[in-house]
Amino acid sequence: MNKKILIVLLFCLVGGCVWSQDKPTTKRERKKNLVVKEYNTRAGSNTPYLDNQVTYDALGRKIEEIEYASYGQKKRTTYSYEGNSTKCKEQVEYDDKNHPVRIKQFEYNDDGTRKKQYNYKPNGKLELTKTFEYSYK
Repeated sequence: MNKKILIVLLFCLVGGCVWSQDKPTTKRERKKNLVVKEYNTRAGSNTPYLDNQVTYDALGRKIEEIEYASYGQKKRTTYSYEGNSTKCKEQVEYDDKNHPVRIKQFEYNDDGTRKKQYNYKPNGKLELTKTFEYSYK
């Protein structure tokens, strides 16, 4: 009887290891080519409506986010990266008519934290520069 239990436990452990190797192990791997849609349903209604959609590329990086309103697209943001980097190089925000309203470009420190953010108007004119400072308590 004890041998049967031991065999079942051993089978479960080995089977669990094999099964877990098939699953994506990192958050980024789980997001590869993923599209996430969020729906809202108003109280007293059974009709859901699209609220937000996020799209990820083959490397699991966010490449687009669209926010919706009752009339359609409210705001859209695209993200671009340099090569296979996971750090966003540029972010472009669009209005409800799909016209660019702001372009953000980023610089990073050697440890991967953001160093500077440059906000440009659609005509290319620099609007503001944001500097990031990190300190530990």
